[in-house]
Amino acid sequence: MPRSTSPGRTPDAATSSESTDSTRQRIVAAAKEEFARHGIAGARVDRIAKQARTSKERVYAYFRSKEALYAHVAERETTALVEATQLDPADLPGYAGILFDHFAARPDHYRLITWGRLELAESADNTTSPLQATIVGKLDKLRDAQRIGLLDPAWDPVDVLALINQIAMTWAGQPEIAAAAADQAVDPSITARRAALVTAVERMFPRPD
Repeated sequence: MPRSTSPGRTPDAATSSESTDSTRQRIVAAAKEEFARHGIAGARVDRIAKQARTSKERVYAYFRSKEALYAHVAERETTALVEATQLDPADLPGYAGILFDHFAARPDHYRLITWGRLELAESADNTTSPLQATIVGKLDKLRDAQRIGLLDPAWDPVDVLALINQIAMTWAGQPEIAAAAADQAVDPSITARRAALVTAVERMFPRPD
């Protein structure tokens, strides 16, 4: 039986489109790994192309520069982070735990965004970026929580968000201490590390009764 295609598309056109999409997906996947490992300056488009089983020319056909490719990958990863880590102002310890889980499962994500912060410092000043919009939205939630008595109004919401994020990423950002914990911690399990940071946030920002 002939394979069905979308209206107005021949089987050859459909096959070509599917191949194009597949190539682009391979490029993005390879770029994510390359940028996480080597950063932006250290990443090489020829390695990305080889890993993606395509050519440098094809990579540049999709993305005009290495920086544009990084920007695309970083935006996808940030979107995934935002979707996976919704903030509940009534459960800030739980939010810290969710952040911890995300970075524990995806250490490549932490490395990827850290390289961007180091090498593209000007991007942090972009007040119109999707990430900045997400931050503003979380701050609004924290202010609303203060207004209705769910969060101590003595705290500035920007400090609350910064402290929780930093605590949640403690182990992702300090792999040398995480390695030492394997031998030196009373309980070396990842469960113990998670429980410690959730408890720290709970003591700072207790759940409302």
